Amino acid sequence: MTTHVVAGTGTTAAALIGNPRRRSSPAAQSSLHLPLNSHQNRSNRRRMFSPIYASVSASPAPVTKPDDLVDTILSKVTQTDRGVLLTRDEHKSVAKVVQELQRFCVDEPVKCPLIFGEWDVVYCSNPTSPGGGYRSAFGRLFFKTNEMIQVVEAPDIVRNRVSFSLFGFLDGEVSLKGKLNVLDEKWIQVVFEPPELKVGGLDFQYGGESEVKLEITYIDEKIRLGKGSRGSLFVFQRRKP
Repeated sequence: MTTHVVAGTGTTAAALIGNPRRRSSPAAQSSLHLPLNSHQNRSNRRRMFSPIYASVSASPAPVTKPDDLVDTILSKVTQTDRGVLLTRDEHKSVAKVVQELQRFCVDEPVKCPLIFGEWDVVYCSNPTSPGGGYRSAFGRLFFKTNEMIQVVEAPDIVRNRVSFSLFGFLDGEVSLKGKLNVLDEKWIQVVFEPPELKVGGLDFQYGGESEVKLEITYIDEKIRLGKGSRGSLFVFQRRKP
């Protein structure tokens, strides 16, 4: 009787990662040599040497750019009366994108020259933080905010101005002038003089000095992000010339 002997070798994980081939022991070699008839021989060859294809689909993780995050934030806060009209879940959505954008902040934003210029306050997570009582739920019944602007002048002057209409027909504004003090690479302190109120033909100062502390968490050509000492989030958009 004629015996056909076939020895086949397959691709192993060890060969794929470059491990050296090890010799088989005599016992292992004998287990590879099996008596086969012709038909089984051809069938076995097809099975042992037929190519095996593996398809691995790995979708690359989406790369988020700062400009895209900036546009997303502005789209979420535009036409919301600086955040007043947003629901709690919508505020959380803004905060999530803000947190993502903060990862792209420069190392020492307080030293960045982009801080200077005129900025619109387009969002605050706490509506009474900018504007005080004028922006409270009661104050908004009488005062409609038209503009809320912050001007940062070199080297250390900050001017805040809130323009409004009283009862819908009497225009006025509240303005503050303050001195900026750098606390560290991200935090600033602004000490404001007593506010000045202008309504109709009246123009006077009232109250006393005040101060705020703000962490600059992101800044670029278009927006500036800030977080107050009590956790309020601010979005400032640079005013166009």
